Amino acid sequence: MSFINHADLEAEIRALQLDSAENNNGVVVPEDHNADGVEKLNEAEEDLKDTVHESGPVPDEQQASEEYDQEILHPVHNPAKAKEKAAQDKAAKEEAEDEAEANKKRHLNVVFIGHVDAGKSTIGGQILFLSGQVDDRQIQKYEKEAKEKSRESWYMAYIMDTNEEERAKGKTVEVGRAYFETESTRFTILDAPGHKSYVPNMISGASQADIGVLVISARKGEFETGYERGGQTREHVQLAKTLGVSKLIVVVNKMDDPTVNWSKERYDEIEQKMVPFLKSSGYNTKKDVVFLPISGLMGVNMDKRMGQGVCPWWSGPSFFEVLDSIEIPPRDPNGPFRMPIIDKFKDMGTVAMGKVESGSIREGDSLIIMPNKEPVKVVAIFCDEDKVKRAGPGENLRVRLTGIEEEDILSGFVLSSTVKPVPAVTEFVAQLQILELLDNAIFTAGYKAILHIHAVVEECEIIQLISQIDPKTRKPMKKKILFVKNGAIVTCRIQVTNSICIEKFTDFPQLGRFTLRTEGKTVAVGKVTALDGTSSGNASSSA
Repeated sequence: MSFINHADLEAEIRALQLDSAENNNGVVVPEDHNADGVEKLNEAEEDLKDTVHESGPVPDEQQASEEYDQEILHPVHNPAKAKEKAAQDKAAKEEAEDEAEANKKRHLNVVFIGHVDAGKSTIGGQILFLSGQVDDRQIQKYEKEAKEKSRESWYMAYIMDTNEEERAKGKTVEVGRAYFETESTRFTILDAPGHKSYVPNMISGASQADIGVLVISARKGEFETGYERGGQTREHVQLAKTLGVSKLIVVVNKMDDPTVNWSKERYDEIEQKMVPFLKSSGYNTKKDVVFLPISGLMGVNMDKRMGQGVCPWWSGPSFFEVLDSIEIPPRDPNGPFRMPIIDKFKDMGTVAMGKVESGSIREGDSLIIMPNKEPVKVVAIFCDEDKVKRAGPGENLRVRLTGIEEEDILSGFVLSSTVKPVPAVTEFVAQLQILELLDNAIFTAGYKAILHIHAVVEECEIIQLISQIDPKTRKPMKKKILFVKNGAIVTCRIQVTNSICIEKFTDFPQLGRFTLRTEGKTVAVGKVTALDGTSSGNASSSA
């Protein structure tokens, strides 16, 4: 039996203590030590642990260090742990996105409507200039271009009217789109055409809007032309109300014109003529309508209030102030998803454009396109010009989809949730108000017209008159009817050739209100009261 020199053993233990304090990797016991030595070494190790506990790293740090060493030396894959961590990260990310969405400025769609040449595009251009969306250099370029066409006063409109046909004629044809922000709100401007040939385009613009800006020209003769029968001021107001534009800002434009010169008499005359008409169109003129004078070309009373020197009798708000203070219509971010498609194109896949009327959408969602019942997956979402992970109701979106070809989507189709898809029908019951039938026409079963409902444009036929509504009591009259004339309110059954996606007005006002037009004129406005012949969405459709 060999004996261990105690002095040697103590020296060895000290060396081991030093080693252990340096690298925390445990004690290496020499193989040739006997049992006594091992026992003593173990005791020394216990002492060492106490020493390290007093003077070494904090336990958390030590544990982290040990875990790190362990991970580097012996990596162990724990799928359950990894999955849990991924789920936690995803939940945290979604929570952050939801918070960002909640803190985002509110969003409003504003449609500019009114008679041709009232100054809608010029006001739109001026808004973009005043809110910093267009710089001076661009403005100078547009001024030069307008001068070359001998149309000096059109340069502001060129910001909104971007195609050559619009610039050459000075008329808006398509619905122009632009974006600007104030301190509390993000706005999308929809510049609708005023010319009667392009009313269907105006309907498409107004169907996406939350609030309307009715532009009226104060210039001598121009207000009268727009307001009289055949002028677009009246038709646009009626259409806007039918299409769900619940709030209206009436801007009396061109107040700086030499024939007006900020005259209070002219402004009051216009207001007095417009108020009874707006009331008859269904607007509450005290709560839902605001009048104000401006000069779109000069930008007066637009972003800032005008001084008394310009217009001594006006002390009201500026146009931007009115826009900012308008109450937003209520929206349901948790309802079934509905996005009527207004346009589609190819861009690294199929892209559908539209305004979310209900519910929310996220990247990766599985949705369905009705009425052709095509399942699709959301690959990317673009709001204004930005790529976003999710979007709520009221937003104008471009959604990139997989699972469908661009040619299989038509305007009027609806991107919808799979759980509660939008109904697709070929027949429905509606309550109609007859506005103005064409010369000597009577409204009866067999009457044909063009139906405009959200982005759908379809030929339709009245197949049955059910009852006439008493305008005073709003209840059905007892007498049986075969035909009705102008001004009547009637419940009738309407049939379309192809399946269309609509909802009852009481469930979804945005997808349940419509207009009937014939030969370029609006003849009736109505709302869907019952759905017949609901299909599962396998019928073909065209818009």
